[in-house]
Amino acid sequence: MAKRPQQPAAGGSNKPALSLHVPEPKFRPGDTVDFSHLQIPEAGAQARPDETCSARETEPLAYDLIRVLGEDNRAHGPWDPKLDPDTLRRMLRTMALVRAFDERMFRGQRQGKTSFYMKCTGEEATSVAASMALASDDMVFPSYRQQGILIARGYPIVDMINQIYSNKADKLKGRQLPIMYSSREHSFFSISGNLATQLPQAVGWAMASAIKGDSRIATTWVGEGSTAEGDFHSACTFATVYNAPVIFNVVNNQWAISSFSGFAGAERTTFAARALGYGLAGLRVDGNDALAVYAAEQWAANRARANAGPTLIEYFTYRAEGHSTSDDPSGYRSAQEREDWPLGDPIMRLKRHLIEIGEWSLEQQEAMDLECAELVKAATKEAEKNGILGHGMHHPFHTMFEDVFEELPWHLEEQAAQATRERKMKWPETGRPG
Repeated sequence: MAKRPQQPAAGGSNKPALSLHVPEPKFRPGDTVDFSHLQIPEAGAQARPDETCSARETEPLAYDLIRVLGEDNRAHGPWDPKLDPDTLRRMLRTMALVRAFDERMFRGQRQGKTSFYMKCTGEEATSVAASMALASDDMVFPSYRQQGILIARGYPIVDMINQIYSNKADKLKGRQLPIMYSSREHSFFSISGNLATQLPQAVGWAMASAIKGDSRIATTWVGEGSTAEGDFHSACTFATVYNAPVIFNVVNNQWAISSFSGFAGAERTTFAARALGYGLAGLRVDGNDALAVYAAEQWAANRARANAGPTLIEYFTYRAEGHSTSDDPSGYRSAQEREDWPLGDPIMRLKRHLIEIGEWSLEQQEAMDLECAELVKAATKEAEKNGILGHGMHHPFHTMFEDVFEELPWHLEEQAAQATRERKMKWPETGRPG
């Protein structure tokens, strides 16, 4: 076996020394924030290609930023979806309801009523406006911050809270972590804690829809950090090879827990640009502009229905709160970031647009916010009648053996009976602790 030649000592080599680049966010706790490095184009300046164009024609839009709402609070350009005032008000109310829901559930977690919660503050448009651009029966494969889709589709808030509390009325029978909802009736696929698994699932569902000659498309959401997972790349490959009627919504909120977006590749290019290497159409959108979000999702949905191919949309937004109730963002990012984020707040921007066009007022906004808060409060009180964390009000013990087999096998029946006997011996009065 040939011997490896001896390497010269580093000091004696005339070759330049290699160095490893480690991404580093621009701002850390205590730093002054300066977002001047971000290129924010004028609203309405982006061309809108035909929905059936070749994927190559979307290349400029993968590096640009599609915007509709300008600094004057008016809609501009070819991407303006020209929605009627009633639709805009419904969009605004749904986003406000999502925020009110988040606020109360966050407080509930701090009060010990549930173990965990994740807010989507600042990102409401990426789920609410996008879902409103879809057909109500288009299949959704969400990540864990898309509660706005369920609320926009009319899923009862009390049922969402029951799931968060894992109580006796939880439709998922306590088998999922809090906030990992599922609803077949609302075409909302089960949320998975294993990040990015929903992407190939969405592509597979879309391929099946195409095979059957159905009219329903699939849409999926993923955070920018999860695009570094292998599932993302597998999904993009299958989608483009089989021309699957699917939309990839990449929510770039700048942070994957405490890791900034550079660790997923944001320093080198945009996330929308990743579409180009696969032959997908790619759009980069102002994720805090509800009209731009709606327009881009509608464009991609129409493209998929026309069998023109899948689309990857990057929603450029900002995670205003911590990653979850287990996270303290003050430990890794400047507190000034949220206030100085140049794209503002999606709810405030849509509110100002409606006021500007004479279809809304500050008094109406105040009344609506109060209504949303009271609605969520009432739903919370109703859900708490079914139990909260640690109060022992949950589904009967035997249900842990159900819903896997059509008919429960004999050996599981024996295990269930044995476990039930042992529980009754331990807790003779109720069969459960407490």
